[in-house]
Amino acid sequence: MLLVLVILATLAAVVVPKFAGRSKQAKVTAAKAQISNLEIAIDSFEIDMGYFPKAGNDLRDLVAEPNNNNVQDWQGPYLKKGIPGDPWGNDYVYNYPGKMNIGSYDISSGGPDMKTGTDDDITNWQTEDR
Repeated sequence: MLLVLVILATLAAVVVPKFAGRSKQAKVTAAKAQISNLEIAIDSFEIDMGYFPKAGNDLRDLVAEPNNNNVQDWQGPYLKKGIPGDPWGNDYVYNYPGKMNIGSYDISSGGPDMKTGTDDDITNWQTEDR
């Protein structure tokens, strides 16, 4: 019986670390996919309305009609399941006009450490060290 427990413990010591890294990788991949979906929704909004959503409203214009004169052009909701949070439970950061994408918009997630401005951020712009 003791031998069986030792074998199981050894297998667990080998297998568990391999799966632990996959969880982080899966969340990063999910965040990249969600940012891509947000870009499609924002670009569709811009095509219909003639302007990008305002930065201060947390992208609510993608799911609810904006209160302005162009409301007849709104063809939403552009996100069927609402505005997603990132895989770590935080809101995506949306800025328009973009500081990194000049003339466009920026979308980012703080990534695994949940802090914006660090090396593990997931963004819709390229950085030199990625």
